[in-house]
Amino acid sequence: MRFAEKTITLKDGRTCILKPATPDLAEELIRFLKQIAAETPFLTRYPDEVDKKAEEEAEFLNRTLENPAAAMLAATVDGKLAGNCSFFGMGARRKNRHRCSMGIALYEKYWGLGIGTAMIGYLSELAKQAGLEQMELIVVADNERAKALYRKSGFIEYGRLPHGMLFDDGSYHDEILMYKTL
Repeated sequence: MRFAEKTITLKDGRTCILKPATPDLAEELIRFLKQIAAETPFLTRYPDEVDKKAEEEAEFLNRTLENPAAAMLAATVDGKLAGNCSFFGMGARRKNRHRCSMGIALYEKYWGLGIGTAMIGYLSELAKQAGLEQMELIVVADNERAKALYRKSGFIEYGRLPHGMLFDDGSYHDEILMYKTL
């Protein structure tokens, strides 16, 4: 989905631009994925599992731009990537095409500035414009910071998957299922 840029003012007074993630950001997004996977244990992959090539990522970003039931936005601060957020429709069949899944990630140095709240807010608007009615996500139960952000953004817990994640250290972590009506 193509959409307009949106400018927000952060809690520290700086400006953040929320814009479509375009194919020219492919290499930067791959570096971003590797670093954020190292900064937090709560994402679905480890840094060594980020294995897309720049060409593959560029193709994926282009397909996302052309998909009316998907959007990926990039948040930039001072011209540098700070985070991204996306939704993807759950399918084209009539019984589930009203639903989408959402994901978000942010460099740790940008936590607490209001970027996550702004990204989820804008992404929710875009999903609603796309005709979607329900946004869903999965969060690791131990991730208190993310759960607070999601609750603040209107998400409601509706289930738990015991042992949904297995970390390399052998520890299991439950996953919380959340949704919000758009």
